[in-house]
Amino acid sequence: MSDFKAQLNTRVAEINGDLEKVFQQNLDTPEVIIEAMKYSLFAGGKRLRPILMMETCRALEGDLNIIRPLAMGIEMIHTYSLIHDDLPAMDNDDLRRGKPTNHKVYGDAMAILAGDALLNYAVETMLQGTQGLSGTALTNYISAMRCIMGASGILGMVGGQVADMISEDRVISLDEMDYIHLHKTAALLEACVQSGCIIAEAEPATQGRLISYSHRIGLAFQIVDDILDIEGNVEDLGKPIGSDEKNHKSTFVSLYGLEASKIKVAELEKEALEMLKPIGERTTFLQELASYICQRRK
Repeated sequence: MSDFKAQLNTRVAEINGDLEKVFQQNLDTPEVIIEAMKYSLFAGGKRLRPILMMETCRALEGDLNIIRPLAMGIEMIHTYSLIHDDLPAMDNDDLRRGKPTNHKVYGDAMAILAGDALLNYAVETMLQGTQGLSGTALTNYISAMRCIMGASGILGMVGGQVADMISEDRVISLDEMDYIHLHKTAALLEACVQSGCIIAEAEPATQGRLISYSHRIGLAFQIVDDILDIEGNVEDLGKPIGSDEKNHKSTFVSLYGLEASKIKVAELEKEALEMLKPIGERTTFLQELASYICQRRK
């Protein structure tokens, strides 16, 4: 196993441990909602978003203890979006991460509530992270949290999801495609990097380079998803392939073809790595993470 893969596995284990702690407190609520929330949250996700946030902070020598609740929050937000994305009213998928989707196990109503609960609990968890902070540290924390919530809402992920839904059954333009990719997927990844920069008080030039990096890997991540929806298999992806075609969605692949899509991903990977070079060796893990995202097969 390469050093990067070993480090990545260690980071994933750390994130999982932190998420477990979030659910160890006494929660006076019907047990079924906690089961449904944890079913999807601990279904084997790659934890790319919290890792990206914490590794950005680490590379800039920021305080990981301060940013940790924000990292937990963004993973819960991501998971809630997947639960809702799989619902019959949305993509109507039966598998996610190799397991039956939340609504297939708990029913549509409970799946909706589990998603709602994860979103709300994400905000509660992030707000708890303000305890003990004051002055600049508190101001920066609130600024990072505002960034995360903005990227999650109508100006980010939700807006991108809406644009994706209303694009069904028609051929869309490149501008519309870029809007969908940059908002539905890239916005949260960009918020992870920006939050890490805010907490670590990065210099403007450094922050600009890291945000440009996140912009490119976010776009590449979605194009790779489009490619894998054609070339992937259920065993590796843990979810059905051909969902975009089933739902009559235009994708980068359907607009420009498979080979052009692969070339675009390679270009984005190269550009992302170029953004990090001036920052130096501190970004080695982030460089390898970019290549991992762009070259992934699942």
